[in-house]
Amino acid sequence: PGESTLFSIGNGVALRGPYISMITNHTTNLLIRGGMLFVVGVFLALVLNLLQVQRNVTLFPPDVISSVFSSAWWVPPCCGTASALIGLLYPCIDRHLGEPHKLKREWSSVMRCVAVFVGINHASAKVDFANNVQLSLTLAALSVGLWWTFDRSRSGFGMGVAVALLATLATQLLVYNGVFQYTSPDFLYIRSWLPCIFFAGVITMGNIGRQLALYECKFVQEKIHQD
Repeated sequence: PGESTLFSIGNGVALRGPYISMITNHTTNLLIRGGMLFVVGVFLALVLNLLQVQRNVTLFPPDVISSVFSSAWWVPPCCGTASALIGLLYPCIDRHLGEPHKLKREWSSVMRCVAVFVGINHASAKVDFANNVQLSLTLAALSVGLWWTFDRSRSGFGMGVAVALLATLATQLLVYNGVFQYTSPDFLYIRSWLPCIFFAGVITMGNIGRQLALYECKFVQEKIHQD
């Protein structure tokens, strides 16, 4: 009986060992993915906000401009945090809904998605349209085209719309309280094309998050096969 008890205890420890190691590795990978998404979000926020400020689409009071990219200090961290949350949520929602990504996932496709997103933001700041309605409709079409080309999932579209609405509402509140302002606002206190930019950004960060999660999954599977 004593030997059986020792065998059971030893067997339990042997089973718990890999399990604890797997949990620890998953948590570590989650933190690494979150950190990478945060850095990408901060970088894109700095670059894209620079385009808006140079074109005088967005105006910050002089006393809050504190970075070399002429952006308020709180904008990049907020965008980085939102990017990390979106990029981590996308794979979780895919697994929960059982809706696998239909398109072939490669880093080259993700980079093209990022390039198109930057292009959409650049168009909102640099390209002159006849009126704001034409600009908004064009950016809306480009944003939906971005989703169709690089995502096509119902969960991605739904999350993009939800986050775009929440982000637009938050921006309205910030502008209303005088944190910053838009030149020539045509939709309450902001520009009518802003939800399109938010939607495209959600799709872009979601694709990056999915690709990082896929890379982690492949790495774990290879490690299991090696063991």
